[in-house]
Amino acid sequence: MNTKAHWESVYETKSPESVSWYAPHLLQSLHYVTKAAPNQDASIIDVGGGESTLVDDLLAAGYSNVTVNDLSSTGLEVAKQRLGIQAKEVTWTAADILEMELPKEVFDVWHDRAVFHFLTTNAQRERYVAQVLHSLKLGGFAIVGTFGPDGPDKCSGLPVARYAPTELHARFGEPFDLIESNVEVHTTPWGAPQQFVYCFCRRHAQ
Repeated sequence: MNTKAHWESVYETKSPESVSWYAPHLLQSLHYVTKAAPNQDASIIDVGGGESTLVDDLLAAGYSNVTVNDLSSTGLEVAKQRLGIQAKEVTWTAADILEMELPKEVFDVWHDRAVFHFLTTNAQRERYVAQVLHSLKLGGFAIVGTFGPDGPDKCSGLPVARYAPTELHARFGEPFDLIESNVEVHTTPWGAPQQFVYCFCRRHAQ
């Protein structure tokens, strides 16, 4: 089974509230996004957004230029159905973020709590960072959450990479300044703790 088929199967067979990463509100993500983008017309992309409720909270906060990306069209459809008529206010892209053609320097904020820790080869990680650099504006912000050093070594049956804040920032390198990092313990729907690490970075303005 290829990666796309794997995630389509996950979203087709499990309810949104039964997957390990589910949270009714991604408060840490929302905090960083609103810190990075005080203007509600800022261009924001949520990479690997799937069924995530972050888009709901961004729309509720007044943001009007939101893109949600996911490899799974099924996951995106769940979010669209949940939002109802508001879904028309969002740009939806069902594509592999490593392969899709992204516009150049258009996003003010790049957010990811779902993809980067699944990239287990250097080639994948380098391609991902190249995509960020291509599509994020100079002076824009990257908010990336991954499993921390004490987090799980697999998620949804797939191996993952785990990072301390300095290790995660190092993957993005010199073009980004680390503004802030945070270690968060997420509780799964069945009560198990999962350690996440967030890095809040800014791309150099020139």
